[in-house]
Amino acid sequence: MKEKIILAVVVEHAHSSWSPEDEAAEMQQLIATCGGEIVHTVFCKTMPPTASHMLTKGKVEEIKLLCQAGGIDAVIVSCDLKGTQQRNLEADFGVKTLDRTQVILDIFARRAASQEGKMQVELAQLQYRLPRLTGHGEEMSRLGGGIGTSGPGETKLEIDRRRIGERITRLKKDLKAVTQSRQVKRKKRQDQKIPTVALVGYTNAGKSTLLNTLTEADTLVHDGLFTTLDSLSRQALLPNHTKVVFSDTVGFMHALPHGLIEAFKATLEEVQEADLLLHVLDISNSDYRKFYDAVRAVLDELKVLDKPVIMVLNKIDKLEDMQRLNEFKRDVPYYIGVSALKGENIQQLFLMIEDILSEGSVDIDIVLPANRMDLVNLAHGQGVVHEVKFLAKGIRLKASLPAKTAGALTAKRVDKAG
Repeated sequence: MKEKIILAVVVEHAHSSWSPEDEAAEMQQLIATCGGEIVHTVFCKTMPPTASHMLTKGKVEEIKLLCQAGGIDAVIVSCDLKGTQQRNLEADFGVKTLDRTQVILDIFARRAASQEGKMQVELAQLQYRLPRLTGHGEEMSRLGGGIGTSGPGETKLEIDRRRIGERITRLKKDLKAVTQSRQVKRKKRQDQKIPTVALVGYTNAGKSTLLNTLTEADTLVHDGLFTTLDSLSRQALLPNHTKVVFSDTVGFMHALPHGLIEAFKATLEEVQEADLLLHVLDISNSDYRKFYDAVRAVLDELKVLDKPVIMVLNKIDKLEDMQRLNEFKRDVPYYIGVSALKGENIQQLFLMIEDILSEGSVDIDIVLPANRMDLVNLAHGQGVVHEVKFLAKGIRLKASLPAKTAGALTAKRVDKAG
């Protein structure tokens, strides 16, 4: 049975490309993902926001009357609330009161499947709730289900600050171990000179579907928000037979809480270490420009805007106005319209990836030690081999390779080929 929700959309005066209606539409998606149903939407202007409640006295009274009429399970506010504001609103409304970040954390808790994902979500939840524990008595020990209760559970929230602090420290330590393990795997790929391509984009843009299409993987695909929480890497071959690793990442969102970016830092390192980014954008969505800007803001926070990027304008099978594809000419040097679901233009995308990764490709003509066929195999995996010839003094290799691979092989040569 769906929870009946009152949505309070806070209208702030700061300039934003997101209108109150946009905020309401996205909150509706978030709440629906949690299994809630909005029965009333109240737009609340804050002039300025009140320290005790965030909402003005009139709006608090309006929502209170709606709650008293019955049938309401929770009030959800579209912005972040301080602990005192949340407690005061909950006391006035008489029903569970949550803010935007708590809803997003609830979705993350529902989606987390791997041990790493669960640890990241629990860390984000505890870090968010720790400063809000003061004064929480009855509501912190409240049992029951519904939105906002997924994750570490009420029993963990009944422990004192010291023990929560210890749990946070433990989670950070465990995640650091995961990070080190991921770094070992990444270094192995780097030693093998395998380039990496990270898929980034707004949540529900189709990244997982694209990963499946590019690598013939079987990643979970679901039409919903934050389906992918764990970084998933799969290997594929480009048309020139170069091996490449594609990594899917957690979806971004407008005003993604900073705590989530911090908690998922280990996962997002795949973005920071990638040789190339595929920015996947649902071009069929009327809000595509806002999604584009929101993702760019997160990439800026991750300090990766200087990396080469291909704009992958996805879902062209749903696009009525194809002229929309040309709007990115002035924004990015590389862009392509595709349908990850139907496989349209995927081969052209492969060729574009190949062109960018092969920039700086080096032609070599060297003689390798006779016992180093592994280096010949490396050349086959990382570039185009033109000739392999067995000589008395070794193996002559002619190939076009990425600069890193070419440098590694040249260092192993026994003599320059004549």
